[in-house]
Formats: sequence, structure tokens, C-alpha cells
Amino acid sequence: MPAYVVMTREHTHDAQEMERYSEKAKAARAGHDPQPLAFYGDFEVLEGSAMEGAVILRFPDMAAARAWYQSPAYQEARKHRFQGADYRVFIVDGLTEA
Repeated sequence: MPAYVVMTREHTHDAQEMERYSEKAKAARAGHDPQPLAFYGDFEVLEGSAMEGAVILRFPDMAAARAWYQSPAYQEARKHRFQGADYRVFIVDGLTEA
């Protein structure tokens, strides 16, 4: 069953750190082949607090999503994300028939 990594950027503190994060995060996708379903496009908050943007990445399953997130390359990129902005990040299983 597919799994989705959802990342919402709440507030940017340091644009230069976010540029570093973006470069390293792009490189960290190599070998993991996530499918971007949403990538900082237009959005509208219907409920909850304001945010600056969102990313949704599709992986074949939870194990593949965790492998990408826990990879040394992404962990290195993540350091810059922590310094550059506040995010909420989670992994969710894909839907089965409702």
C-alpha cells in the first residue's frame, strides 16, 4: 500500500538555510524515487493555523518512506531544515477502499 510523507512549512527563519536544505534534500531523493504529488504549489488553509507551503511525496509503502527519511543523506539535509524553518512532517498509509 502506498505511503505519503506530508510536510507543511509553518514559518521560515533563515532563507539561506532553506536554500541549503533544498539542494541537499533534492540530492537525498536519489535511489529512493519518491513521487511528488504536491510541491509548494497554490494552497488554501481551510482549518487550523496558517502555513507557508506543503509537500506531499508518495512512496511504495511505509518502509520505503521511512528508509528515505532515515537515510544519512536526508538526515544531513534535515539539519538545514531545522535551522531554516518550522515544519510539521508525518507519514501516512495510503487509503484502502472507504
